Amino acid sequence: MIRLAADCLTATRPMVAQALERLDPAPLQELARRCQEAGARLLDLNPGYLPPRRWDRMAFMVEAVQEAVDLPLILDSPQAPVLARGLASCRRKPILSALTLEPPKLEEILPLAVEHDTDLVVLLLDERSFSPPEVEGKLALAVELKERAQAAGLAPARLIFDPVLPHLSWPDALPRTGAVIQAVRWLAGGQILGEPARTMAGISNLRSGLREHYAVTLDTMVLALLAGAGLEIALADVLLPEVAAAARVLRRLR
Repeated sequence: MIRLAADCLTATRPMVAQALERLDPAPLQELARRCQEAGARLLDLNPGYLPPRRWDRMAFMVEAVQEAVDLPLILDSPQAPVLARGLASCRRKPILSALTLEPPKLEEILPLAVEHDTDLVVLLLDERSFSPPEVEGKLALAVELKERAQAAGLAPARLIFDPVLPHLSWPDALPRTGAVIQAVRWLAGGQILGEPARTMAGISNLRSGLREHYAVTLDTMVLALLAGAGLEIALADVLLPEVAAAARVLRRLR
């Protein structure tokens, strides 16, 4: 059954950025409550890219929202020290995000997940942080990243594969979206990795910065197609009523 992960607690939102600047937990707590009321089953915490003197901001976010809601957390950062600070403040094991084939991710984030035996989001990006446009390239990355994680000591059941939805400004956004849906179907079906794999997709990637140009119907259509393909976690703006309503209907249909 598909679960909604709220991506609203991100430093790209002015109110979140201001709360992180002032170390004011109240706006984060109110936002977390609103996400839970809208149907979020997980909260994605993303403080943005941080200089060393602000590596504590993830821990601040964790501590703030844990006082307001009891939802599983996704700690979302490309920086291992930021993830480590957040991990130390978690009351229960979070999901870490994310591993790619980029050397710093393999050398720093993967060992952190192994050490703490946490679930780990695996973005299907190569060593240059490039997302293959076709399903074959995405699946090849899934196989390689699974092998790397398993060799490091992380169980395959801990991995959550994200084939990376494109931004709609890309000229090949629509065929790339189709490739993501196909990748989810193959991974969730178990044909590629020998057993059904866990999957996630960032729905908000599609219309980021383009909401005035594209209707929210695009989010809900892609959400429905991914749910039909077997998606486990949809990372989305749950405060959009249309997205929250679509997720409720999809859960009833599964």
